[in-house]
Amino acid sequence: MNILDIIDKKEKNEKLTKEELKYTVDNYLNGTIKDYQMAALLTEIDLLGLSEEETINLTDIMLLSGKTLDLGIDNLTDKHSTGGVGDKTTIALIPLVASLGVKIAKMSGRGLGHTGGTIDKLEAIEGFKTSMSIEKFKEQVNNIGLALVGSMENLVPADKKIYALRDVTGTVDSIPLIASSIMSKKLASGASNIVIDLKVGSGALVNTKKEAQELASLMVTIGKNYHKKVACLLTNMDEPLGCAIGNALEVIEAINILKGKGPEDATNLVIKLASLMTSMALNISEEEAKIKVEENINNGKAYEKMLKWVKAQEGNINNIQIAKNKKIITSKKEGYIKKINALEIGKLARKLGAGRLNKDEKIDLTVGIVLNHKVGDYIKQNEPLATIYYNQKQISDEELLSCYEFSQEKVKKPHLIIDLIK
Repeated sequence: MNILDIIDKKEKNEKLTKEELKYTVDNYLNGTIKDYQMAALLTEIDLLGLSEEETINLTDIMLLSGKTLDLGIDNLTDKHSTGGVGDKTTIALIPLVASLGVKIAKMSGRGLGHTGGTIDKLEAIEGFKTSMSIEKFKEQVNNIGLALVGSMENLVPADKKIYALRDVTGTVDSIPLIASSIMSKKLASGASNIVIDLKVGSGALVNTKKEAQELASLMVTIGKNYHKKVACLLTNMDEPLGCAIGNALEVIEAINILKGKGPEDATNLVIKLASLMTSMALNISEEEAKIKVEENINNGKAYEKMLKWVKAQEGNINNIQIAKNKKIITSKKEGYIKKINALEIGKLARKLGAGRLNKDEKIDLTVGIVLNHKVGDYIKQNEPLATIYYNQKQISDEELLSCYEFSQEKVKKPHLIIDLIK
């Protein structure tokens, strides 16, 4: 068995056996198979795909490439998002769900792209610790119901190495590779119930509803193969989620969601995801779960849980720094906002310093953009459109205005929830 024969076999669109996939992953991990050889195989997979059986086998091989986490806690629940512009849902979601008695032991990563990942965002809270021992992790989950740390080095090392190569070889959008990457990480963390927020649209990894449905169905199938409950919520990412784009600004918005003062779209998504997670974990209907979720936002218990969580991880929630310089950009037109290009807004946030293009790049947690209006809103000429928070790097009015389209005809608010697959 050798890598050239395996590449040749996939070029002919033939199925790879589990032994061939294991040989490839193991030898890429130990350095025998080189980056350029693995890149050639990934390119063929991107072009020709993998069968369901191949994808399940690849997931299993990556899952077992390192240690798996067993905290000895029953019925753990986890959530994953495929990422997007302004996606701060995890920060509001996990204390909300934990306030209802659901145990959450979550691992998150840093971000590549428009803004930071969940770990970067949480580090905008002064003193917040994003690493701890397994023993402390387990103790905190048992004591307060939740803990969140950065990815642990010994979990799914094959995925880490393969993902880094996919990122620089244009193969990040392969449906089977996305499915095996996400599910190997979620399965390694030991959760029994997994909810996936699968973003669809111009600002997302997956651009079409059809592709998203295919990916969701594949992840649900992989989960069933491991006797896990998996639900995939397809959500709109044609415009940024909420109003804040930028790390500290997004944390503040997440806090406001738990105080009942968040933007309508982000709040509704947090409630929907929380209802799904609670329903699965407590084995109750989603309608009953939603009543409990909304009650704990209204009575303050969700925010109280956030305070306990931040304190347990040594953060000071009263000290979240944002950039002192700000610029308000006003509309040059009057009418209904027809489009806000999520991808381009995300690029502007990154230009300010809110995101990184490579894993070693330092990001500015204090900068970002806050939108005053969303798609469907009516806006007058010279009315504030967005506020830019900046330090050394700036963006021009023209750059921001180019992300918008206006209409004289009334524009409907876009549907946030596209589909649910479970």
